Amino acid sequence: MVTDDSLNHSINSALKHYSSMFFLPAFKKAVTLVALLCIGGVGLSTFALFFSIDGLINSLFLGVSVFSMVLFGDYAISKLVLGRDPIYILRRTVALSLFCWVIWMFFIVLGVAFGAFFGLLWWIKLCLLGFASVTTFRAVVFIATSSVGFLRRLTASLLSPLLCIAPFMGFWACIDSAIPLQFLSFLVISTIAGCSFSFLFVFLVDRLGRRTYGVPSMPLFRAFMLNWVAALNAPFEEFLEKLGENEDVEVTLLKFDSYKPKAAIVVPLVHPGPFKNIGSSLLPSLLKRDFEKEFGCETCVPLGLLGHELDLASQEQNQKIIKHLIESARFPSSIEKATPFVRVTEGFASVSCQVFGKTAFLSFTLAPKTTEDLPQELGRIVDEEANNLGLECNIVVNAHNSISEMVDVEVSLDILHEIASKCLKKAVSLPSYSFEVGASTVFPEEFSLEDGMGSGGITAVVVNVAEQKTAYIVIDGNNMVSGLREEILSALKSAGFHECEVFTTDTHAVSAVVLGRRGYHPVGESMNHETLIRHIIEAAEAATSNLESCKAGCIRLVVPKVRVIGEARLASLSLLVDKALRRAKKIVAPIFVSEGLFLILLLALL
Repeated sequence: MVTDDSLNHSINSALKHYSSMFFLPAFKKAVTLVALLCIGGVGLSTFALFFSIDGLINSLFLGVSVFSMVLFGDYAISKLVLGRDPIYILRRTVALSLFCWVIWMFFIVLGVAFGAFFGLLWWIKLCLLGFASVTTFRAVVFIATSSVGFLRRLTASLLSPLLCIAPFMGFWACIDSAIPLQFLSFLVISTIAGCSFSFLFVFLVDRLGRRTYGVPSMPLFRAFMLNWVAALNAPFEEFLEKLGENEDVEVTLLKFDSYKPKAAIVVPLVHPGPFKNIGSSLLPSLLKRDFEKEFGCETCVPLGLLGHELDLASQEQNQKIIKHLIESARFPSSIEKATPFVRVTEGFASVSCQVFGKTAFLSFTLAPKTTEDLPQELGRIVDEEANNLGLECNIVVNAHNSISEMVDVEVSLDILHEIASKCLKKAVSLPSYSFEVGASTVFPEEFSLEDGMGSGGITAVVVNVAEQKTAYIVIDGNNMVSGLREEILSALKSAGFHECEVFTTDTHAVSAVVLGRRGYHPVGESMNHETLIRHIIEAAEAATSNLESCKAGCIRLVVPKVRVIGEARLASLSLLVDKALRRAKKIVAPIFVSEGLFLILLLALL
């Protein structure tokens, strides 16, 4: 059995870095803190050097002027300079200024302390050193993270520090008109040095990605960040398209028709990942939505047998599969008979099967043990076994309905194959009868992506054969907490269903939207179980209420040349963030200490 813990860990580790960088105070709080630093910090610290009524007035005027420049600069940067950058809304530019002013205040306070004992030039020089530090810091941030043109990034880096130093220059001119001219050269040189050293730093970090994957680290970093901050998928998917490879993708469809389409079960051999709205993460809900729109029948998309070998690279690939499926689904259903539902359990492995004509619908679960990704090889083995029993079109799914904190013992393919073989033989040995199908979907308003519920909601397909009423429940989520499946099955049987099974789609749309060890909540981890089960019963009873005599049809199709990307490449791309940070830590001191020493030497000469 394959698990995706390593990939989840890699993605979650990357997201922790992004979230820590973009943890923001509320806008009003950020503005208030900037006001306190500028008016209170700058004003009162300056008043300490000019202790008089005039000094107090002038110092407070300096603080107010600086604060005004900060707000004007942040507004201009957000709305004009970086207006096309979805990351740098006004709240983020103000938050960045807040952090910069924490840095600058350190130098100002230090300058006031030295200035009180050794003269005002110490205050001026340390204030200018703070200006240089802030300029460098902003240059690193904007060059590395903004997606606009280089000149706009440079303007965003310099505008606010230059606006803020202007009131200081005016204040110093009132003390001695020669001071601004004396230090004008430092402003020019420190600005050039800050941008140059920042560019060197970003360039050296950028080279890591070029050497490792042939793509620069910073554009990849920005693409990942645009998805994390602004939910834009196209920039990151461009990299996945470039780094992926073409594969033929198999899709199996089992549909039920009365006088019109009634229900459909679609199983694409595509992993619904890697995270959020990237790649095929949304494929289960997209397939459901578009198939229902085209045919007017309830549709569900349980997980096939596969791991992260086949994550789609982009939304374009999703649409390729959906379009191909819809075009191929226009065939008449002709299967009139079905066997009752059967289940074979040995140890902690269970296999369920129901046969429609010469089509088997078979599922695996290890619940209440952890049931994660099952290998494609098992699907091929079971399909061959089914063919040997005279079955022609078979759907084999992973119920993916139990996950716990415990590291469970893996079950061998031979054991799973043996149980599946017994289940298939038991199913085909049973007599077939006419059958009825009903289906319904509910969309619980109480649960969101953060809770682990995808936009596909909860779909119930009920099959009635020879007085046996079976409920198939498909939840658009990424696995389910251990024990919840058993609660659901018990509730369904209490509601009058003879047999039932519950599945999740394994959608990774719920992944990377919360922080934690997994990076997502399995179904039931942050949901009220009673509320969830109430919705499931509601869907199952609604499906029962619209039971109709149906015919079934099955088709297996292959979508050629679909762009996919594998788990190893995805994990390494996610880990590139950690690698880049480690490299940054190694080079940050040599680069910026060198810049600092150069600027200190320059100030000493002025």
